[in-house]
Amino acid sequence: MTGLLHLHSTLLPSASALRRRAGAPAPSSSRRRCRVEAKIREIFMPALSSTMTEGKIVSWTAAEGDRLAKGDPVVVVESDKADMDVETFHDGFLAAVLVPAGESAPVGSAIALLAESEEEIPAAQSQAASFSSSGAAASPPPPQETAAQEASPPTPPPPSPAPIAVSAPAPPSPAAQGGARVVASPYAKKLAQDLGVDLFSVTGSGPGGRIVAKDVEAALAAPKKAVPVAAARPDVPLGSTVPFTTMQGAVSKNMVESLAVPTFRVGYTITTDALDQLYKKIKLKGVTMTALLAKATAMALVQHPVVNSSCRDGKSFTYSSSINIAVAVAIDGGLITPVLQDADKVDIYSLSRKWKELVDKARAKQLQPHEYNSGTFTLSNLGMFGVDRFDAILPPGTGAIMAVGASQPTVVGTKDGRIGIKNQMQVNVTADHRVIYGADLAAFLQTLSKIIEDPKDLTF
Repeated sequence: MTGLLHLHSTLLPSASALRRRAGAPAPSSSRRRCRVEAKIREIFMPALSSTMTEGKIVSWTAAEGDRLAKGDPVVVVESDKADMDVETFHDGFLAAVLVPAGESAPVGSAIALLAESEEEIPAAQSQAASFSSSGAAASPPPPQETAAQEASPPTPPPPSPAPIAVSAPAPPSPAAQGGARVVASPYAKKLAQDLGVDLFSVTGSGPGGRIVAKDVEAALAAPKKAVPVAAARPDVPLGSTVPFTTMQGAVSKNMVESLAVPTFRVGYTITTDALDQLYKKIKLKGVTMTALLAKATAMALVQHPVVNSSCRDGKSFTYSSSINIAVAVAIDGGLITPVLQDADKVDIYSLSRKWKELVDKARAKQLQPHEYNSGTFTLSNLGMFGVDRFDAILPPGTGAIMAVGASQPTVVGTKDGRIGIKNQMQVNVTADHRVIYGADLAAFLQTLSKIIEDPKDLTF
């Protein structure tokens, strides 16, 4: 997954340009000389998703002084949802890194400088030194300081410091930084997944210890070592305070935003005997229970489009033209909701294959933005862990989320007055009360119950 670097050019004016600004006459054409102006570009932190406000540098794939061609990957950025390779769309030299690996920067702030030629690297590094001394790469000044600066006349910039030498590349770091993250290229992650190679056991040879494809292939060919019984990864650091990762910060922000939405909850009990029998018949063909639940939900939403709507501005409904079922997935260090798009139109076998692909990409942090931010209705299934009932928090920008509990044998009374046992599950829907009312949810859940209790149409 790649993004494009945002670049800004800083041109060093020629002497003729300075004379024109000062009002001096331009030299005659016979004495005019051609001069190539130096060009230094600022590399900005890109916005890799619509909700991203800052990004964390996972690793730099190029070292200071390296020549770069248009389209070369330069840096791996951790957004609020995924790690993405970011490419440059200009030729040049990576002159100075302003934000090292492991640190974060706001979207739109400078993270590195790109020089057009090798001769301009010292000038770019002088400019980088002024960034660090003036705090240009840090957070903006407080509001009172900004107001004071606007009130006072501008002062001339300080003279640039002397050029500094090109720093040597940072020594390689282990692929598993702190035991919690694997620094690897997206292709290396996919290759490791396909070949069954544990990336935590691979030593990276790329910049900063980053794992590349050849490292995965080498690990596969290497003799297998005995796996120790004890886990090699560190346990939770008890008694310590650990800051949010970028993804955890985004989840926290979304959950706080959810508090501003007036929600209500409706529960419903559904008998799952027929669904369980269908699942036993087709699970050998790769069908998952998640795909079956998503398909049943999508079919019910076709008949109840108001439950698939949302209110984003507080003044109007938005009736979604597609039924895209987002399903919450817990991954290392966070939570993400891969989306099964047009779930009502896709057959159950294709839907199951798509779901497996999305889960694999989510756990490798390779989802594209449209694969996690296009959901119109959300499922959260803790039934697989034996949870019988729970409430889910409504994701911002959507109308409803359904919490699915475990299907369990339950003693029930039959219509003829006898006692029997049926498998039943509890579902609880949390909805935005501005656009969805109790009667809407009740009708939707009745339809969903009928589909699950007679699931013959799910395989079409």
